Amino acid sequence: MISGKQRAKLKAESHDFKPVINIGKNSLTKETIGAIDEALEARELIKIKVLNNNLDDQDEIVKTLLEELNAEFVNHLGSIITIYRKNDDNKYDI
Repeated sequence: MISGKQRAKLKAESHDFKPVINIGKNSLTKETIGAIDEALEARELIKIKVLNNNLDDQDEIVKTLLEELNAEFVNHLGSIITIYRKNDDNKYDI
């Protein structure tokens, strides 16, 4: 679990990031979760965009992602979700 200060630092780090994954009308499929897992492994800190054609509750999407990927919540603003998962490279010193 990350602290509020750590979350704020990660939020600042990700400010200029573009979303690397889009979640569309098919919502969270195994392939989508696999792609997000790979992106987290490569980058540690990523943004995900939930497209307008997705009718699922965004809070449920966030909850599912955090549980499935063992990730930490950073931010959820509008349709953009930011998540973090520490890996062996330790790119972000929090």
